[in-house]
Amino acid sequence: MAAFFRHLRRPALALLVAWAGPTAISAQEAARVRVEENFRRVPNGEVLAVLEPGTPLRVLDWDGDWVHVALEGWVWTRSLQVDAREGLDLVVHADEGENIRSEPSGDVLGRLGRGTLLAEMERRPGWIRVRREGWIWGASLVDAPPATTAGRPAPAAPGPADAAGPASRRPEGFVVAGAGAAVLSAPDGDTLVTASGDTELQVLSRQGNWARVRVEGWTWLPPDAAPSTGATATEPAQGLTPADLAARPDAHRGRVVTWRLQFISLERAERVRTDFFEGEPFLLTRFGGADGPFVYVAVPQDQATALGALVPLEGLDVTGRVRTGSSSLTSTPILDLVSLARARPGR
Repeated sequence: MAAFFRHLRRPALALLVAWAGPTAISAQEAARVRVEENFRRVPNGEVLAVLEPGTPLRVLDWDGDWVHVALEGWVWTRSLQVDAREGLDLVVHADEGENIRSEPSGDVLGRLGRGTLLAEMERRPGWIRVRREGWIWGASLVDAPPATTAGRPAPAAPGPADAAGPASRRPEGFVVAGAGAAVLSAPDGDTLVTASGDTELQVLSRQGNWARVRVEGWTWLPPDAAPSTGATATEPAQGLTPADLAARPDAHRGRVVTWRLQFISLERAERVRTDFFEGEPFLLTRFGGADGPFVYVAVPQDQATALGALVPLEGLDVTGRVRTGSSSLTSTPILDLVSLARARPGR
């Protein structure tokens, strides 16, 4: 599967966007996964599977930006066991999880995690067709129908001056194409952030070939950060540890953590390290000091040179997204770098 984030920059936003118009389809009709994405038990909850681009899903309901969907496919019988819980029939018991396919021995739709409960739909020799409901981030779907179910009001019928219907009243937006694009402070200005491929941006205004956009997301706020409105910054909830990740490596994939790490060296992944791309740069670090467990931090190629100036044994405050809680070669957690700061002396 592809890595969770791609960090290549592009020089001009206007040249790297794919315009995405809404598609009018009925509720319960299949949407498709736009990019590799987590399929979760509840919104922002436990990851049940990682789905491949193009995987079809039945849309059941919306909850804000999250979509309640149904996943169906075929799973190798030997990787399942009978387990009647939560109104479901089967559980994935293979240690490394199992593929869910479009048909027996067909295309892979995604990878189910160990312990995922499933409903049995049909059997063939060696295979079982299964179904599971879950949640997926709405921006990661193509052709998702509007939110009209579970008590949500249907969009109003178009009037004489609105013949295009409710979909046309959605804010104009586009999807970043390719590996990503830089969002600038002004046309030809400084880079504020690099939007990864397939990020959805809302257009606020236009100036020639440039578009002023809005992107929403979350960033880590340190407990000692100066508040911008006079409010007191709150202490964040206690985060995960490497031991937590190792105990349940699949459950925490995609979660964001902030750790104080001790830098050891900047490395490049050999071919044998199958959790990395060959040659991908990563930081070798320790969690909790000289006797703590190792942590790998994968870094973007374009940041590797600057990170070569780090001093062995210095402290780093690293925010990263969990790529895996237990790498296949060394059982070490791997993070994808989100941000990094050198720790201040005395902290």
